[in-house]
Order: sequence, then C-alpha cells, then structure tokens
Amino acid sequence: MGGDIEEKQGFFQRLKERLAKTKQGFVAKVKQAISLRGKVDEELLNELEEILIQADVGPDTSLKLVDALRQNREARGEAGAEKLIGLLKEGMLDILGRESRPLAFDGPKPFVTLVVGVNGTGKTTTIGKLAQRLRQEGRSTMLVAADTFRAAAVEQLEIWARRTGAEIVKQGAGADPGSVCFDAMQAARSHHADVVLIDTAGRLHTKVNLMEELKKIVRVIQKHDPAAPHETLLVLDATTGQNAISQARIFSEAVPVTGLVMTKLDGTAKGGILVALSDQFEIPIRIIGIGEGAEDYRDFVPRDFVDALFEE
Repeated sequence: MGGDIEEKQGFFQRLKERLAKTKQGFVAKVKQAISLRGKVDEELLNELEEILIQADVGPDTSLKLVDALRQNREARGEAGAEKLIGLLKEGMLDILGRESRPLAFDGPKPFVTLVVGVNGTGKTTTIGKLAQRLRQEGRSTMLVAADTFRAAAVEQLEIWARRTGAEIVKQGAGADPGSVCFDAMQAARSHHADVVLIDTAGRLHTKVNLMEELKKIVRVIQKHDPAAPHETLLVLDATTGQNAISQARIFSEAVPVTGLVMTKLDGTAKGGILVALSDQFEIPIRIIGIGEGAEDYRDFVPRDFVDALFEE
C-alpha cells in the first residue's frame, strides 16, 4: 500500500512538472492579475475571463467560471489571491466532476473497446499502454488492426502486441475494416479473450467516409454482441486546443463515445481544454497522458489535475 501512495505522489509531482506550460500561461497570469489589482472588481474579472480563454478553457466555459465568481460574495471586494484561486478551483471541479471515472474492463467477455480519433492523436500508443496495463492485471488481450489504410499503424500495433504478449488480428493493406473486426470478434470468442482493443482509421479530411466506416464497424461488432462495443474511447491531443472540441462533436455524432483520453498534456499551454470538454460534453475523461512512459498514462483524477495546475 505504501508503494501505491509513493507511486501516486510521484505521478502528482510529474503532473505538476508536465503541466508547466499551462501553468505559466494561466496560473501565473491569474496570480499576477490579482496581485496587481489588489481587489476583485469588474476589470479583474474581465481579465480573468481573458486568461481562461487563452488557456483554451473556451469562451462559454470561461464566462461560466467568471460569472460564478461574480455572483459569489466571498469573491468580491478585498478577497485575496488565495481565496479567489480557491473559488476558481472549486468552480473547475464543479465542471470536471469531483469523482474519478476510470476505465474499467469489468463486464462481459470479451470486453470490446473501440478506440477512435484523428491520426496523430496517439490512438495506437494509447492501445499499447492499455495492453500493458491489462497484461499487468493478468488479462488476455486481443489487438485489432482496423486502421487498414496506414501500413505504419498496423506495424506499430504489431510491435505493441509483441511487447505486451497480446494476440493481434490483421489483414492486408487496404482490407475492409469491417471484415477485420468480423474476424476479430470470432477469434476473440474462440480464444476466450478477456479484452478486445480495436484501432481505427482517423483521416478527418474525408470525415463523411470515415464516420460511415466507423458506424459500419459498430454494426459488424453488434452482429456478434448487440451490447458491444462496451467502451468507445475517443483519443484527443491536448496540443490541438479548441480543435479537440470539434473532434469530440464529430466523433460523438457518429458513434456513442463513452470516454475521453487526453494525450500530450505535457507539450501544451492549452491544458484548460479538459475543462471546456467536460463542460460541453457529458463524456467522462478516463485517462490523461503526460509523457511517453507507461507510467505517464493514468486514470484522470479531477482534484489532482486542478491541484497540480495551481500548485507552485
């Protein structure tokens, strides 16, 4: 148990360090604005709203957070920096939710997880990290190469399969993704796999075709199990900022997205996008990535994220 606590503290420390870009662009500005003005007035609140928008919290969500401060008596007048920041943190937690909603592979076997998102967000790497986690938990995993348009995606998945001892189902380049998924569902049943992780294509410039393809994959899966996919994860790249919002909208219109994975939080000043996503979509953030190491992909804990964001 002690090891667990140490590991969590280690991750929290890394989270603080890796959120440095967002902190410099956001928290430092918030503290500076408050200390310069000395009191909470309309001008300061307008400045806070601007800072939040710059950190990609988004105009609507930023207005909501600042309006909450505007209407809070404790935040008016001579409220100090710590008081105001405390209220801002609570406002963010109201939006992000106070409870962690981690990814759980508990349920029917095989537990089918569809992983979607545009190319370059880190879909295949996310699948690899999940396969590592599942191996540590002693579960048998099957990886499915349904992104048949990019040979590199299949090769990357093969590397992860070897590394994690997972089975892989694939076909030749340009094969029909639905056909690959059909084979995979049959194989998962006969091999008694615990979890199936399906990698999909993400060419957003032809989004109509891509979305139709995803819907077809879901139909194929449901021929084998009407309740599947049991989890549909949308992988988003934090460095894209507000683009993540439009991606979440497009993908959730095509398939029922049940969880978000936010990668590359360490490379951006736009960490506020997590708050905007939580505000605009009723989709829980399952996992965040703050680096390339296996230990840098973790279940999203809202309180830890907000604390790390504001801590010196």
